[in-house]
Parts: sequence; structure tokens; C-alpha cells
Amino acid sequence: MANARRFAQAALLSTGKVLVVGGQNYNATLAGAEVYDPTSNSWSTTGSMSTPRLYFVAAPLLNGKVMAVGGANPSVILSSAELYDPATRRWSATGGMNVGRIYFAATVLGDGRVLAAAGNVGEKSAELYQP
Repeated sequence: MANARRFAQAALLSTGKVLVVGGQNYNATLAGAEVYDPTSNSWSTTGSMSTPRLYFVAAPLLNGKVMAVGGANPSVILSSAELYDPATRRWSATGGMNVGRIYFAATVLGDGRVLAAAGNVGEKSAELYQP
């Protein structure tokens, strides 16, 4: 990889490649992303998120895009979300959550919506994202 990172997220793309995004490199929170191609066993940099994030979720959506949502930057808890489009290799803003979340779970439901639940310290709420 071009950047060492911890607290990053990885998402399997529909192409079989893997998107690794965000996290932290030493004391800097990262917005950058890289794609791993298992066929060529190589890494390439790709578009960066507009917001650096750690402790977030990267959810591969049914339409082939990846949603990065929530997290922290660096000590502010985020509710915002961004979409990565592998075809254009770019990120764009999308609707965020009502509650900023870190340390939470998110999963893509069969109908394409994303369920985000819990997080923070004692957060008991859940919400749905409709792409």
C-alpha cells in the first residue's frame, strides 16, 4: 500500500477488487483510498473522500458503489456519508445519519437499504439509509 493505516475499512467491490479507505497513519486521520487487485497482486491509489474518517463503516451497496458512513475526524463524531463509484474512481456526498456514530454496525439489507445500529457509548438507536 502507498500509506500505512490503522482503523481503516475494506470493502469488496463487484469487480473482485478490494477498496481500502480512511483510517489513521500515525496521528493523521486519512481520507485517501487504495484499491487492491488480487489478479495482478497490486495496489493503486484512487479518489479520496472529502472527509477524513476513522472508526467508520464502509458498506458495499447492491448498485456496486461503496458507502463510507459515520466515524470520527479526529475527535468529532460524524453523521455524514459519502459514496465511492468504482467506475469513476470518485467519491460524492450522500445523505447522512441522524445520529453521529463510531464503533457501530451497518449491513446492507436485501432490498438495498443500509441498516446502521448502535455505536458510541450506549447508543441504542438504529436507522435506515435508502440509496
